[in-house]
Amino acid sequence: MSGIKARILHNPRCSKSRQALEWLRSRGIEPEIILYLKTPLDAGQLNELLDQLDAPPQELLRSGDREFKSTGQDIRAMTREQIVAMLASQPRILQRPIVIIGEHARIARPAERIAELL
Repeated sequence: MSGIKARILHNPRCSKSRQALEWLRSRGIEPEIILYLKTPLDAGQLNELLDQLDAPPQELLRSGDREFKSTGQDIRAMTREQIVAMLASQPRILQRPIVIIGEHARIARPAERIAELL
């Protein structure tokens, strides 16, 4: 599968993120690694990511995370714009890992979901 251009929004401290990276590498895919905590996505990039995921914007939030819970927000009532603004300012609550291949993306939990992109 070499020659496939992939990107991964990666947190090396997250076991699921490490598993997704290993899943790609075990198939001969060396992705561009985006350390989103060091280089947070801006609103434009987050909107593009939402379009690539083709999923409700709420899926991008780690709603069970303490940091999200401390906001007091009701995830069901949040608009896309509110979610994008929150993620742009608080990248720690971005769901991970996210793999992007071509014009499509998947939250790689479990890592096998990456196969949907191939």
